[in-house]
Amino acid sequence: MSDSVLDRVKRVVAETLEIDAGSIDDAARFVEDLGAQSIQSVELVAAFEEEFDIDMDDDEALAVKTVDGAVEFIAAAVEKQHG
Repeated sequence: MSDSVLDRVKRVVAETLEIDAGSIDDAARFVEDLGAQSIQSVELVAAFEEEFDIDMDDDEALAVKTVDGAVEFIAAAVEKQHG
């Protein structure tokens, strides 16, 4: 991967929520800080699955509330599924 997981997560978040990637702090909360609505949270999960070619448990993925939490969750899923 040429881009780090963090960079890719921020890019997906920016595209899905239609915000500037530069304004996304690592500790930002999806709902409270970035303004994600419930449907956008589901869209984020789908976008992360596509970006990283992984399958995520929806309930576990939707329980992740921050950008850095998503990075950790996705990195673990990538490692588990792609070795």
